[in-house]
Amino acid sequence: MTCREFAEFLDSYLAGTLLSEERQAFDRHLAVCSHCVAYLASYRCTVDACRDLGTEDEQLPPEVPDELVRAILGSRTDHE
Repeated sequence: MTCREFAEFLDSYLAGTLLSEERQAFDRHLAVCSHCVAYLASYRCTVDACRDLGTEDEQLPPEVPDELVRAILGSRTDHE
């Protein structure tokens, strides 16, 4: 698996929907590629932050563009 393929499968990996062979290839790539390990960690943090976005008790700074919030929330509901 290449780093590009890794990125293409990342969402499925985190969702637990990869086939066994794909999962094994993904894990093998993680074992040898520190860049993708770092990318995965960053991606997980981003996903977690997006999940917290828009909670009732959290206020967004006024400089955050509305279209960015809509895009993030739209993406979040597409994957749940």
